[in-house]
Amino acid sequence: MEKGERKNRWRSGDGGFFILSCNFLRSILVNRVDLFSGMEKNHTRQRFKYLVTDYLAASAAWVLFYLYRKLNVEPQIFGYDVPVNLDVRFWLGATAMPFAWLILYYFTGFYKNIFRRSRLDDFLRTFLSVLFGVVVIFFLLILDDVIPDYTHYYNLFFTLFLLQFTLTLIPRLLITNNTVSKVHSRKLGYNTIFIGSNENAREVYLDLQQEKHASGHFIQGFVNVHFKEHYQLQDHITHLGGLEQLELVMDQNNVEEVIIALEPSEHQEIGNIINRLSLQDVRITAIPSMTDILAGRVKSTTIFETPLLEVSHELMPIWQANVKQLLDLVLASMAIILLLPLEIFLMVGVKLSSPGPLFYKQERIGRFGKPFMIYKFRSMYHNAETNGPELSTKNDPRVTRFGQFMRKHRLDEIPNFINVLKGDMSLVGPRPERKYYIDRITEDAPHYVHLQKVKPGITSWGQVKYGYAENVEQMIRRLRYDILYIENMSLFVDLKILFYTVVTIFRGSGV
Repeated sequence: MEKGERKNRWRSGDGGFFILSCNFLRSILVNRVDLFSGMEKNHTRQRFKYLVTDYLAASAAWVLFYLYRKLNVEPQIFGYDVPVNLDVRFWLGATAMPFAWLILYYFTGFYKNIFRRSRLDDFLRTFLSVLFGVVVIFFLLILDDVIPDYTHYYNLFFTLFLLQFTLTLIPRLLITNNTVSKVHSRKLGYNTIFIGSNENAREVYLDLQQEKHASGHFIQGFVNVHFKEHYQLQDHITHLGGLEQLELVMDQNNVEEVIIALEPSEHQEIGNIINRLSLQDVRITAIPSMTDILAGRVKSTTIFETPLLEVSHELMPIWQANVKQLLDLVLASMAIILLLPLEIFLMVGVKLSSPGPLFYKQERIGRFGKPFMIYKFRSMYHNAETNGPELSTKNDPRVTRFGQFMRKHRLDEIPNFINVLKGDMSLVGPRPERKYYIDRITEDAPHYVHLQKVKPGITSWGQVKYGYAENVEQMIRRLRYDILYIENMSLFVDLKILFYTVVTIFRGSGV
């Protein structure tokens, strides 16, 4: 019986894992606003429904699987009925194991775009993720079980798979079916505007209005590209303004989707439009006739609805983006804790180096052009920028002697980890700049705006290559490496940049 008890330990779960999972899921539900756009309350409520039902389904599947093994498998192993003891360890396992499933579903992207999915999509996502999860559980926890013969492995595998798959899929389908019904009946939708104002835009609008089942577009109006006395679309929906007012119009109308429906004479504007929209947290769709000139990937999954093609600017696969986000949270937390003695030393050094505050705060521009306050250890004399914005140089007299030491090893940037935990920054990404310098850079290099597609980082490819920029020309020279990073974003590239950043810190070549 002792052997059987040892085998049952894996069912109990682990308290530490339970606590870590709670903190991680809290960050998914509460602090990951960048994953969901638009009506955040509705998105959070819908996401919460999936989380709760997935958790309960995983818990129920685990309990039923436990009972199946106790009542069916173990009596064949030991030759007598094994008592079912629902002790504290059993309930801890029943509450902790489901968190592992939720984290798996999160990494596969199930909790993203929760209002834009179909029942078939739910079926396929659930099947593949459950299959993967059960395979992992089987090899980690079940394969070394004592069994009467090898056929019981198949029974255990398929029993766990069917329980997990069935109990997870049914609530998901019910929630998704309810959501789809609300979308089709125009009770639920996404604020949408047209870019385009004449024949093509008018045809798409009429197609959308004549659909038997609504596609979810709540049309707010249109933005014209070229000025005309009269626009064909004006006879049907509101004229919101011209292309030069695009960002203002989107902000005022809480736009979640943009439909691009230009005329052939307006196609020369497509590059400018796509660049500007890529900096907004919106879904971009376009009429099929424009696919040969649209930047980015284009895809369409609609069969019966108006055939609009989606322009996707996802720079990393969903699972890699989620892992990157998790690494940001974990590594930033570890860094703040493990570097505490060094942080205390730096605080004392800053305080003794010159009068003034310990930390330096400054407004920088983040993802999608949103400003945030960046935190650093103060490396300059207090009020060093009384004459306006000025970049630091190698022998800058405004930098204290202790500040030179910190900047040489990039220790002044340790408080950036706070920005990572707040969600303003990532560990790796283009360095954030002030709006003053962004305006100057974009005068000579308009493609700088592409850097705002991603979160700024503590370190970057450009900074590893060039270090601190002393003027706008060096910023532009560093820009091509940051653009190269965006075009090649992956976890492998991030790890390489982090490695060379550590080398730079130890070499003291940060200045």
